[in-house]
Amino acid sequence: MTQTSGPHVGRRGFMLGTAAIATAAALGYPFESVSAATVLDQAAPDLATYQPTFFTKDEFALLCAMVDRLIPGDGDGEKIGPGALEANVPVFLDMQVGGDYGQDWYLKGPFPKNPDPLMGYQMPYMPAEIYRKGLAMAAKAAQDAHGKAFAELTADEQDAFLTDLQKDKIDFLAQGEDYLTAGNFFSQLLSDTRNGYLADPMYGGNKGMGAWIMIGYPGARASFREWVTQHNVKYPLGPVSVKGMRA
Repeated sequence: MTQTSGPHVGRRGFMLGTAAIATAAALGYPFESVSAATVLDQAAPDLATYQPTFFTKDEFALLCAMVDRLIPGDGDGEKIGPGALEANVPVFLDMQVGGDYGQDWYLKGPFPKNPDPLMGYQMPYMPAEIYRKGLAMAAKAAQDAHGKAFAELTADEQDAFLTDLQKDKIDFLAQGEDYLTAGNFFSQLLSDTRNGYLADPMYGGNKGMGAWIMIGYPGARASFREWVTQHNVKYPLGPVSVKGMRA
């Protein structure tokens, strides 16, 4: 699992000067205590010390290891952007799967097994249940196949295992599951990982707006109309979050 503290402390320099003061005022900090690190830490907890509220400790460790392979860091996020762990994607997943997104869906049968993909979502499970079931079965499959936890596998072994999940080569039916397939679980995980990587930081991921900086996305700026028609011209300003933080 990639380290999430230490080498990338420089990334917190995204919030400096008056931008940090303005955000601190919105969050209720006294001006004399304002610092860029203080404001950013309030919005983006340190993954290394984060205590999940929905996932168990073991589930969260497995989740971290999986998303680290879906969007791996390069060891130097300043070059190509942050990885999923540097962007706090697991924090996003814990907050959202444990909240309304994960537990407040309208579900009414019938629930056909092996439905046509064009039918859309056809399972009797909310996302929270998909993660709880999927992580448990994935953990067992990795242990059965390799004699060790997924997080202890080499990067190549982890990639091969995730590919098997994606291609339904891991049999959840053999573990007593009638509806959720390995491919279903992988698709849910991949989609939510992407969302957490690119979402507004208020939802827990995209720490420091690093993903937005990487792709040149302006975020929630009130107006950038003059740039819409300027093709192949790099946008010169950093992104702004919904809560007013500037990067």
